[in-house]
Amino acid sequence: MTNTTPPLQIILHAPTAQALARARSNAANIIKESAQTVVRIVVNADAVTAALDTPNAAQDPITFVCANTLNKLQRTAPAPFVTLPGGAALAIARMQQEGWCYIRA
Repeated sequence: MTNTTPPLQIILHAPTAQALARARSNAANIIKESAQTVVRIVVNADAVTAALDTPNAAQDPITFVCANTLNKLQRTAPAPFVTLPGGAALAIARMQQEGWCYIRA
């Protein structure tokens, strides 16, 4: 008998630089403990500048950046960051609707 339970999907929301540091640490710990868990770090507000200015090779590929904040800052998010198609709040709501678990870092 095989396990048909889908993998756990976690959103770590970071709106501040301090929350980004916690989200990066949480993501590393979650992935280490449960490799099949899918983790996304969603950054907006002050965390966008922190993420762009302090790269993290392990966490940047799973970091999703708020397009609204990027527009306000007149910046872009280079690869491996993923730019959301719009605002972080709406993206988080949609992901929750799809079954993602939300954690405020």
